Amino acid sequence: MISDAMWDRIEPLMPADPVRGRRWADHRRTLEAIAWRYRTCSPWRDLPEELGPFQTAHKRLLRRAVDGTWQRIFAAVLAAADANDDIGWTASVDSTVCRAHQHAAGARKG
Repeated sequence: MISDAMWDRIEPLMPADPVRGRRWADHRRTLEAIAWRYRTCSPWRDLPEELGPFQTAHKRLLRRAVDGTWQRIFAAVLAAADANDDIGWTASVDSTVCRAHQHAAGARKG
C-alpha cells in the first residue's frame, strides 16, 4: 500500500475534481487499485471489492497516462528520492544486449 509520506508527495500532483458533474472516486483508492493490479499481475476483473470497481481504476489509469499525470508523479518522486540518496543506479549488460545475427557473428560461409 502507498505510505502516507508518499501520498503527501503524490496528492498535490493529482488533477482536481471536475467543475461540472459529480466528484471522482477517491484518488488514493484508485491509485491503490492500479498499484495492486501491477504488483499482482492479475487481470482487472480480479480487483478486490474494497478497491472499487475495476472499470473506474482502468479508465483512470488511461486518462492519467494521456494527460501526463503519471510522468509528473514519477519525476517528482524520483527527484525526491534522488535528493535523499535513496536511489542506487545500476546498469547491467550481458550478451543478449549485443547479440548479432548468425552471419555477422563469425559463422563460416557456405
